[in-house]
Amino acid sequence: MSGYRPLAAVVLAAGEGTRMRSSTPKVLHPLCGRPMLLHVINALSALPLERIVIVVGHGAERVTKTIQELIATELPIEFVEQRVQRGTGDAASVALTGFADELDGEDDIIVMPGDAPLVRPEVLARLATEHREVDAAATILIADLDESTADFGRVVRDDKGRVERIVERSDATDAELAVTEVNTSIYCFRRGLLAPALRRLSPENAQGEYYLTDAVGVLRQAGHLVHAVPADDSAASMHVNDRAQLAEAEAELRSRINTHWMREGVTMTDPTATYVDASVELEAEVRLLPGTILEGRTVIGARSVIGPDTRLVDTIVGEGAVVANTIAREAEIGDGATVGPYVSLRAGTRLAAGAHVGTFVEIKNSEIGEGAKVPHLAYIGDAEIGARSNVGAGTITANYDGKRKHRTKVGKDVRIASNTVLVAPVEVGDGAYTAAGAVVNRDVPPGALARGVPARVEEGWAERRATEEEQEGHD
Repeated sequence: MSGYRPLAAVVLAAGEGTRMRSSTPKVLHPLCGRPMLLHVINALSALPLERIVIVVGHGAERVTKTIQELIATELPIEFVEQRVQRGTGDAASVALTGFADELDGEDDIIVMPGDAPLVRPEVLARLATEHREVDAAATILIADLDESTADFGRVVRDDKGRVERIVERSDATDAELAVTEVNTSIYCFRRGLLAPALRRLSPENAQGEYYLTDAVGVLRQAGHLVHAVPADDSAASMHVNDRAQLAEAEAELRSRINTHWMREGVTMTDPTATYVDASVELEAEVRLLPGTILEGRTVIGARSVIGPDTRLVDTIVGEGAVVANTIAREAEIGDGATVGPYVSLRAGTRLAAGAHVGTFVEIKNSEIGEGAKVPHLAYIGDAEIGARSNVGAGTITANYDGKRKHRTKVGKDVRIASNTVLVAPVEVGDGAYTAAGAVVNRDVPPGALARGVPARVEEGWAERRATEEEQEGHD
């Protein structure tokens, strides 16, 4: 075995992916909330790599921009463009232009496709480790032939059982098609040996392309060792080429995510009916009921109960909250808040600790104060509801005048009666009341009562009411 060599990676992500039948580049199709290509990058980032070079082609600008915006690793990542797709061999040649020359090729590179999102870091680490242990020129990750790998190239061995070459299915003879070992298109190469091997490739094949697989035969003919490592994880051999395979990959990734969180102390009543994106964060003792869908940058605090039939997107939920039959996007739900059933929380909504939002309520770009209640059948838009205030059934904030949107401010300890319309811009002071059916189109001072259409304001009404109630108590 030779001495230590740096390790890098190449990801081939230039293909169009015609079988996806989509205007979106194949490697950008989402899996558990992340582009397919990002799952590959994250798996590679778990290894001690010097850099990752990504070969882009179809939709190059879009792929590059999307991934650059989402990459969280500090590992150097470079994008190189294969302007004309002439096969994986040509793509690998393009990739090598992204490497510095100071190493003189004395490093190893993992080469893999961008449509293999299920490969685990452990599999890649074992590939690189065995490659170095046997001091191979090339090491290939192989799998068994089955229905899912029938289109893969066959691994042809010599009479001594050594890897001799790889033949693509479209170029294989009947005897070669009967071979039960297939190439997963995941390799580890000595870079200094790969470069000259690529220069010897020929497009004289069924597809008229430069095959990276042919580099294996070139290296073997030159007397170099080619090693094969069996994949001990069937998911490692799965490539996503169409929507059906995309769904299969999604199911596998979701199963992994759910298993991870359950082992971290999260309860899932039915994991098969629970969908958690890779970017979601959950704290211990969270309980997820069937039909729960958590997407994007959603964070759920300890001991909260989410579901059933709830979808939260980029939403933060505090500790001990209960959220049922709710759709929320870019919202915040405070500690101990209760939400649902049948609630829509739109972007900009913030519920303070202990707030309650109940049946058939829609809230948009509003703040609901600590302990405040919007129990049922209400629309609250562009508003502030103060602490401990109660909003009656049928209440709406009329926040749009046909040209602009205006805000409504409701103070603390306010009682908004059923079927009240608050015509913004309007402010209801602390401790004020509205009567049932009131249309409030002017400010209501603290402690006043607004009633009628349009509402008449009776100042000091709350104080007089309190005095009368006190006197009745004495009688």
